[in-house]
Amino acid sequence: MKSLMIQGTASGVGKTTLVAALCRIFSDKGYNVAPFKSQNMSNFGYATPNFEISRAQVIQAIAARCKIESDLNPIMLKPLGNYYSTVYLNGKRYKKMHAKDYYSNFVNTKGIKAATDSLFRLQNNYDLVILEGAGSPAEINLQKYDIANMRIAQKAKASVLLVSDIDKGGSFASLAGTMALIEKKYQKLIKGFVLNKFRGDIDVLKPGFRKIKQLTKIPVLGTIPMFKLNLPEEDSLNVKAKEITWTKNNISKIDKELDKLAKIVKNNLDIKKIEMLIK
Repeated sequence: MKSLMIQGTASGVGKTTLVAALCRIFSDKGYNVAPFKSQNMSNFGYATPNFEISRAQVIQAIAARCKIESDLNPIMLKPLGNYYSTVYLNGKRYKKMHAKDYYSNFVNTKGIKAATDSLFRLQNNYDLVILEGAGSPAEINLQKYDIANMRIAQKAKASVLLVSDIDKGGSFASLAGTMALIEKKYQKLIKGFVLNKFRGDIDVLKPGFRKIKQLTKIPVLGTIPMFKLNLPEEDSLNVKAKEITWTKNNISKIDKELDKLAKIVKNNLDIKKIEMLIK
């Protein structure tokens, strides 16, 4: 029952892409691996006659070379505006819900149960489950409703890597601030930091690596460079995602991009140390 979780200091830092890369890297190493995200907000789903989940987990499943199933993303929210979303539960349309109702009457009852049931099934069926968090684990106004980050990491008994987007600036502050704001019982789950979307000379960063480790006792396990990648994006932040058709040709193109992604990440991340965290 091995698990690894990727969380971020904010939305858009690259969690989804890093999970896809790690799924392909560990699949290449011979692991029977599956991705998992307990709760995803997206207008771009992957629909079959039997279920619909976020396409981000489908791309991660292609990277992992695993079966595409509803357990990969047990809760999907399709935003409707004015704080309403259509909630999909276990791949099925559940109901339209206001955010207040969702937080007050769903996440800590049906939500957390669906998430943990799916997670445990995956853990029973795969050598390794790589979980993706949502947003930031340090949203202190929402922590008691957060079923996508630290609570699910604890249930999975997963080591956590915390990712920050250095291209936007303030990465070291974001890492230190996140550590300061998450509950102490969860701080011990974070085993390494990853800096993403870096441009420039890595030697300039190394004093920062030493200082952040002094402050938090947590090492930086990799710095991933900024590079172009032709994968379907999620509809988040300022990204305008496009629809795709799941033809053999498009899936083949995605597969080739995933190989490219995995190679770049593997060359810039301490995979040996990460593998030790999941054993």
